[in-house]
Amino acid sequence: MTESASPDAACGALAINDIMKFLPHRYPFLMVDRVVSMTYPHKVSAYKNVSINEPFFQGHFPGLPLMPGVLIVEALAQAGALLILHGLQADARRDSVFLFAGIEGVRFRKPVIPGDRLDLECELLKQKMRLWKMRGIASVGGIPAAEAVLTAAVMPRGETA
Repeated sequence: MTESASPDAACGALAINDIMKFLPHRYPFLMVDRVVSMTYPHKVSAYKNVSINEPFFQGHFPGLPLMPGVLIVEALAQAGALLILHGLQADARRDSVFLFAGIEGVRFRKPVIPGDRLDLECELLKQKMRLWKMRGIASVGGIPAAEAVLTAAVMPRGETA
C-alpha cells in the first residue's frame, strides 16, 4: 500500500490490518471487515460480516436479533471514511479525524440479521474544503437494507475539542 493515493487511483482490497491503519475504531465498534475495491476519490465497496457474537445482539432484540439501524449507518460512514482517508498523506491521516456533519434521507429497507454479509458502497457526491458528501447504500444479497446521504468533515484532531 502506498502512503498516499493519486487522484483517480484504483486500490485493490484492504484486509482488516490495513483498515485498522486508517480507522481509529476497534472492537466492538469497527464496522468494516474488508474493502473489496476503491477508486479514490469516487467510490468504495466494502463489507461487514454480521455475527451473532456482536455485543449489540444481546439487547437488540432478545429472541429477534436485528442489527440496529444506527450501526448500519455507522458502517457506511466508516466505509466512506476509508475512501477519504486513503487519499490523505500518512502524516495528515495521523493528525486528522473523520467526523459526521450530517445525515440526510436515511431509509431502512430490510432487516440485517446474524449470518448476513452487509455490503457497503459509498460514492462521493461533493467535496468542498473539509466537507465530504457521499451517498451510501448498505445491502444484503443485492437487496438494499439501508441508504443515506452522509456528510462528514475531516478535521485536525486538536480542533475536535
